[in-house]
Amino acid sequence: MNDPVLSLIRPEILALTPYSSARKEASGGKVWLDANENPQTPHAGAPRLNRYPEPQPAEVVARLASLYGVTPDRVLVTRGSDEGIDLLLRAFCRAGQDSIVTTPPTYGMYAVAAGIQGARVITVPLVREKDFALDADAILRAVTPETKLVFLCSPNNPTGQLLDRDAVLRIVTTLATRAVVVVDEAYAEFSTEPSLVQELGAHANLVVLRTLSKAFGLAGARVGVTLASLQLIGVLQKIIAPYPIPAPVVRAALEALSPTAIAAARQSALELVGERRRLTAALAKLPHVRKIWPSDANFLLTEVTDSARVMSIARAAGLVIRDRSKDVPNTVRITIGTRAENDFVLETLARV
Repeated sequence: MNDPVLSLIRPEILALTPYSSARKEASGGKVWLDANENPQTPHAGAPRLNRYPEPQPAEVVARLASLYGVTPDRVLVTRGSDEGIDLLLRAFCRAGQDSIVTTPPTYGMYAVAAGIQGARVITVPLVREKDFALDADAILRAVTPETKLVFLCSPNNPTGQLLDRDAVLRIVTTLATRAVVVVDEAYAEFSTEPSLVQELGAHANLVVLRTLSKAFGLAGARVGVTLASLQLIGVLQKIIAPYPIPAPVVRAALEALSPTAIAAARQSALELVGERRRLTAALAKLPHVRKIWPSDANFLLTEVTDSARVMSIARAAGLVIRDRSKDVPNTVRITIGTRAENDFVLETLARV
């Protein structure tokens, strides 16, 4: 076993014989009678939906690999990043025995997926006094022999800031044979800093999660991407559902990953970053706004004097924002919208 990360995987997963779907076994042909599909398409508006899709659509995988600068064998396409999180928990964590580390306030699905799997959650809070900085030393102290996964979100949700790259890489390097470090880069397109994807070749215990939900505007399609070593991708392919990406989603992803659409997504991200700056400056002038944390994402975590009142006025006006007070007292998270939507935010919150 030349990859030390494989020794961290549940032995029953390593020994598992995966389900072999009809589409995995098929190598081509003119008449397809291997998957018990309906040979007809009764619904005129659903061309070729009578056929199962590819388990991992090759053209989507190839375009994602090109987008992120990796080889296709390092790419797994999932139903949103949430499925990638769930697959990692199932691959590494034994119920009642293993644990993960999270850094609250952060994305809640890491802990939820761990709870479903029966894994213990060890929390190492971000340092609020340092604008929610990562405490690498505390994370390394918290890791036990039963810790299999460390989840880091950068830019972090809900706080918005990038985690210090050197601190993240120190954690990855120190835990090289002890745990897998999962860096969730769902909001990376809204930052100017380089992705940690470029570090995958140097660190077998590094996994990077990406998504087409944010900058690419495909939240409704649920297209997530897990990027990792080819050995780990091979293990995850053993446990992912046989046909995770529906044919209409494949078509939407291919359209979003065309050169023209990629350029448009990047331009859209730049425009949203400009709106982020404008909204930050305008919100800071409101008397009930105490603090706006610096953001490298498409949202702002904002501390107010009375979050309940802010939420009440927002609801009455038809403005939907997120109360994050359970994570950080008296805070709301505001997604960056269009210029008109952001103006509506300012008009509404000026009434508080």
